[in-house]
Order: sequence, then structure tokens, then C-alpha cells
Amino acid sequence: MKKSKAKHIVNYLKENQDSMILFLKKLVEAESPSTDANAQVKIINLLKSELEELNYNVLYIPGKKTGGYLFARPLNRLKNNPIQLMLGHCDTVWKTNTIKEMPITSDSIKITGPGIFDMKAGLTQMIYSLRAIRDLKLNCLLTPVIIINSDEEIGSKESTNTIKNISKITKRAFILEPPLGLKGKLKTARKGIGRFTLAVRGKPAHAGLNPDKGVSAIEELSYHIQHLFSLNDFEKGITVNVGMIEGGTSANVIAAESRAVIDVRVHNNKDAEFISKEILSLKPFNKDIELLVDGYFGRPPMERTNRNQKLWKMAKNLGELIGLELEESTAGGGSDGNTTSLFTATLDGLGTTGGGAHARHEFIFIDKLIERTALLTILLTANPLNDNYA
Repeated sequence: MKKSKAKHIVNYLKENQDSMILFLKKLVEAESPSTDANAQVKIINLLKSELEELNYNVLYIPGKKTGGYLFARPLNRLKNNPIQLMLGHCDTVWKTNTIKEMPITSDSIKITGPGIFDMKAGLTQMIYSLRAIRDLKLNCLLTPVIIINSDEEIGSKESTNTIKNISKITKRAFILEPPLGLKGKLKTARKGIGRFTLAVRGKPAHAGLNPDKGVSAIEELSYHIQHLFSLNDFEKGITVNVGMIEGGTSANVIAAESRAVIDVRVHNNKDAEFISKEILSLKPFNKDIELLVDGYFGRPPMERTNRNQKLWKMAKNLGELIGLELEESTAGGGSDGNTTSLFTATLDGLGTTGGGAHARHEFIFIDKLIERTALLTILLTANPLNDNYA
């Protein structure tokens, strides 16, 4: 792409800035907590309507326990044309009516609101990139398709199969999650996330009358907690956190049951396999104890594969057309990019620079909304023949 065309894209988006901000505010006002399927209806309808106006065929797949997800592709697409995926989520961590306590505020620099950074600004970028491509008559050699799910914040359990299936047939995937830090670093690697549960069954007894007749599930659990924390290896980026424990029924009863929930994060699949084996093979310290362990890595690590790095380098070079000095980063949290990266070249963190994800000061910078939408548009129109991401 020539620098003049990139500048043309930026100017178009600047001319449409007021419209972009108005649409973004509508998305924020359409509160959409992950755990409330009914609350998702408004934002899903908003997005569906916008995509249909862009001449997209939009399929809505209802969820069983969530708000479901949208899959959209152009009505007038070239048959057998290779595709590229834009992926984002419309759910937030904020409960309904949070906007009354955290109203949308804006000035000449930034806009605040629940879910604006993570990731309703990214959804706005999707829509306006497609508008720019349509209105400026830009050519996409790869057909853009879209998945927007409503369960990302709770693990994407109902949408992951579709994400996998589409990723297997797509040339590249752009993830519209927020970038990292105030420099807006793109995410070229993410830790994998595992969740494990350790349940202990002992034998109850009166703590005063016959304590020797009991077998404490809490005592047993305490030994395992120490062992689990010993698995931390910060140099390798392995973190094992026992974040929740429970057990017992009364202070004067030897606890018959106890339970711990464990969060594990790793940089690569080798470490994921190692930690999984360590946890799932735990054995009782006391022979009279029954131990039940289950869990798995729901989000595999997003590693810096060759194809991901090629896509990152392309983005870095193209960003220079609009004056961006992009940097790459590793994120400790997971996203649906962890899934797409298993099957196709993936670039994450393409959303709008800001801050306060999941916090009460959540915000985005207005100028970065324009900048990052321009970058996304340039990436969507980039020639894939320049790199095969092999």
C-alpha cells in the first residue's frame, strides 16, 4: 500500500470521527454482562444491523447458557476466495446498571465507560474499517469474515468450536482485544491459562471427644497447597496460584471435606503439559484420604510462532505508513487469540489504546480510536501474497 492511500484512510476516519464516537457510546450503553444472556440481545442486534447495512450475511447462533455469537461474511463474496478473520467479543465483566454508577464521560482526549476499552472500542473499529473499505472502494484480496461472541470473559466455552473451525480455514486472524499499556503494544504472545480443582475427602469426628477417630481433609489440603505453590517458576513464566479454598463445617469438627481451586499460567505448551501432569497426578499424603483432581488448560498458550511473527512484522512495517512505531508484547491473560493461533497466523491487541480494563476508570484515547481503525483497515487490505505465514 502506498503512503498516500494510507493517509486517505486516516482522513476518511477523521471525517467520520463523530459518527464513530456516537456508535461507540451506543455499544457502551448497551450493557452486556457475560452472565446475563438476556442483556446481550440489544448489543447483538445493534451489531447485526450494522453488519447487514454493510451488505454482510449475518448468522446469529443463540447460546444455551450465554448470549450466543454472530458469524458474518459478505453477501457478494468471491466464491472460493481465501478468508481473513476479525474476532472480538461483546460481553463485559460489568453487571447491568453499572453505567448508572460509571456513566460515559468524554472530553477532547478520552472517553470512559464500562466495557469501552475491553472491548467495545475494538468492535467499533471492526465496523468502521469495513465502512472505510466500502466507501473508499478498497480491495481486499482476502475476504473479511467476522466472529463476535458473548462469552469470551467467561472462557468462550460455547463459541470456541466455531472459532476453531473458522480458524482452520482462514489465512490470518486479527483479534480486536485491547493493546497492552499506554504505548498500545500489540500482543504477539499470551500465556496459556489452566484451571484445576482439588477436592479432598477425609473422615469427620468430634474435635474434643475423639479427634483421633477423624481424618482431616483440611490438614491434607494444607500439604498440597504448599506443594502447589512450590511449582511456581517466575523465570520460566510459570505461575501456580491456589486462589480459593474451602472446607469443614464447624470449628469443633474434624473436617470431612475440603477443596481448592488453582489458576495456572504458562508461556508454552511444554510447560502446560508438565504442570498438568504434576497437578493431575497428585497423591494423598494420608492413606485414609481420598483425593479427586480435575481440570485442564482452557486456553492454550499463544506462542510466538513463525507465522505469527511474520504477521507481526507486516503490521509493524505497515504501521509506519501512518507514523506508528509499533511494539510487541506478551500478555499474562488469555483471549480467543490463544485458540486461533493454534491454526492460523494471529495478531492480537489490535483494539484501541487506553487503560483500566475491568476497573472503574476504564477509558480509551479518542485519537487512538482513529489511529487503530486505520491500522486495521490497512491490514485488512494488505496483500497476503507478500507473505505466506508458513
